[in-house]
Amino acid sequence: MPKPMMILIAGPYASGTNGDAELMQQNLTRLEEAAWPIFKAGHVPMIGEWVALPILSSAGASGPSDPRASEVMYPTAHRLLQHCDAVLRLPGESKGADQDVVIARERGIPVYSSLTEVPGVE
Repeated sequence: MPKPMMILIAGPYASGTNGDAELMQQNLTRLEEAAWPIFKAGHVPMIGEWVALPILSSAGASGPSDPRASEVMYPTAHRLLQHCDAVLRLPGESKGADQDVVIARERGIPVYSSLTEVPGVE
Protein backbone atom coordinates (compact mmCIF):
# COMPACT_ATOMS: atom_id res chain seq x y z
CA MET A 1 0.00 0.00 0.00
CA PRO A 2 1.27 3.49 -0.77
CA LYS A 3 1.98 5.94 2.05
CA PRO A 4 -1.16 6.59 4.12
CA MET A 5 -2.81 9.92 3.44
CA MET A 6 -4.28 12.31 5.98
CA ILE A 7 -7.72 13.06 4.55
CA LEU A 8 -9.77 16.03 5.71
CA ILE A 9 -13.46 15.14 5.81
CA ALA A 10 -15.33 18.32 4.88
CA GLY A 11 -19.06 18.90 4.93
CA PRO A 12 -21.83 20.68 6.78
CA TYR A 13 -21.36 21.21 10.49
CA ALA A 14 -23.04 24.47 11.55
CA SER A 15 -24.60 25.25 8.16
CA GLY A 16 -28.37 25.13 8.18
CA THR A 17 -28.59 24.49 11.93
CA ASN A 18 -29.35 28.04 13.11
CA GLY A 19 -27.03 27.32 16.05
CA ASP A 20 -29.00 24.26 17.22
CA ALA A 21 -26.48 22.08 19.10
CA GLU A 22 -28.41 18.87 18.40
CA LEU A 23 -28.40 19.50 14.64
CA MET A 24 -24.69 20.33 14.73
CA GLN A 25 -24.05 17.05 16.56
CA GLN A 26 -26.04 15.19 13.89
CA ASN A 27 -23.89 16.83 11.22
CA LEU A 28 -20.70 15.91 13.09
CA THR A 29 -21.91 12.33 13.38
CA ARG A 30 -22.47 12.26 9.61
CA LEU A 31 -18.92 13.52 9.04
CA GLU A 32 -17.57 10.92 11.47
CA GLU A 33 -19.33 8.09 9.63
CA ALA A 34 -16.78 8.56 6.85
CA ALA A 35 -13.85 8.18 9.27
CA TRP A 36 -13.95 4.39 9.64
CA PRO A 37 -13.86 3.51 5.92
CA ILE A 38 -10.97 5.95 5.45
CA PHE A 39 -9.08 4.48 8.42
CA LYS A 40 -9.84 0.92 7.32
CA ALA A 41 -8.32 1.77 3.92
CA GLY A 42 -5.05 2.62 5.69
CA HIS A 43 -5.40 6.40 5.83
CA VAL A 44 -5.77 8.91 8.66
CA PRO A 45 -9.17 10.62 8.73
CA MET A 46 -9.32 14.19 10.03
CA ILE A 47 -12.30 16.41 10.78
CA GLY A 48 -11.64 20.07 11.49
CA GLU A 49 -14.15 20.14 14.35
CA TRP A 50 -12.17 17.43 16.16
CA VAL A 51 -9.41 20.02 16.53
CA ALA A 52 -11.35 23.29 16.50
CA LEU A 53 -13.95 22.52 19.17
CA PRO A 54 -11.43 21.77 21.97
CA ILE A 55 -9.44 24.86 20.98
CA LEU A 56 -12.59 26.95 21.10
CA SER A 57 -13.44 25.53 24.52
CA SER A 58 -9.95 26.22 25.88
CA ALA A 59 -10.30 29.82 24.65
CA GLY A 60 -13.27 30.18 27.00
CA ALA A 61 -15.85 30.30 24.21
CA SER A 62 -19.34 29.01 24.91
CA GLY A 63 -19.45 26.92 21.73
CA PRO A 64 -19.61 27.15 17.94
CA SER A 65 -22.07 30.05 18.04
CA ASP A 66 -19.76 32.13 20.26
CA PRO A 67 -18.31 35.22 18.51
CA ARG A 68 -14.81 33.74 18.96
CA ALA A 69 -15.72 30.81 16.74
CA SER A 70 -14.85 32.82 13.63
CA GLU A 71 -11.30 33.11 14.99
CA VAL A 72 -11.02 29.34 15.39
CA MET A 73 -13.30 27.23 13.18
CA TYR A 74 -12.29 28.17 9.62
CA PRO A 75 -8.67 29.01 10.53
CA THR A 76 -8.26 25.53 12.04
CA ALA A 77 -9.36 23.86 8.81
CA HIS A 78 -7.06 26.11 6.80
CA ARG A 79 -4.10 25.16 9.01
CA LEU A 80 -5.01 21.47 8.84
CA LEU A 81 -5.01 21.66 5.05
CA GLN A 82 -1.29 22.45 5.23
CA HIS A 83 -0.84 18.90 6.55
CA CYS A 84 -3.56 17.01 4.66
CA ASP A 85 -2.95 14.99 1.53
CA ALA A 86 -6.56 14.99 0.31
CA VAL A 87 -10.07 16.24 1.06
CA LEU A 88 -13.28 14.24 1.07
CA ARG A 89 -16.12 16.70 0.40
CA LEU A 90 -19.39 15.25 1.66
CA PRO A 91 -22.71 16.49 0.24
CA GLY A 92 -24.57 19.41 1.72
CA GLU A 93 -24.39 23.16 1.77
CA SER A 94 -21.36 24.39 3.72
CA LYS A 95 -19.42 27.59 3.22
CA GLY A 96 -16.51 26.22 5.25
CA ALA A 97 -16.34 22.94 3.32
CA ASP A 98 -16.53 24.86 0.05
CA GLN A 99 -13.59 27.00 1.23
CA ASP A 100 -11.67 23.82 2.09
CA VAL A 101 -12.19 22.56 -1.46
CA VAL A 102 -10.99 25.85 -2.97
CA ILE A 103 -7.86 25.83 -0.80
CA ALA A 104 -7.18 22.16 -1.57
CA ARG A 105 -7.45 22.75 -5.31
CA GLU A 106 -5.19 25.82 -5.09
CA ARG A 107 -2.60 23.65 -3.34
CA GLY A 108 -2.99 20.75 -5.78
CA ILE A 109 -4.47 18.47 -3.12
CA PRO A 110 -6.90 15.85 -4.47
CA VAL A 111 -10.58 16.42 -3.68
CA TYR A 112 -12.83 13.37 -3.55
CA SER A 113 -16.60 13.73 -3.73
CA SER A 114 -17.43 10.25 -2.46
CA LEU A 115 -15.82 7.58 -0.32
CA THR A 116 -15.56 5.28 -3.32
CA GLU A 117 -13.07 7.71 -4.88
CA VAL A 118 -10.68 7.41 -1.91
CA PRO A 119 -7.86 4.97 -2.76
CA GLY A 120 -8.30 1.68 -0.95
CA VAL A 121 -11.88 2.26 0.20
CA GLU A 122 -14.07 -0.68 -0.80
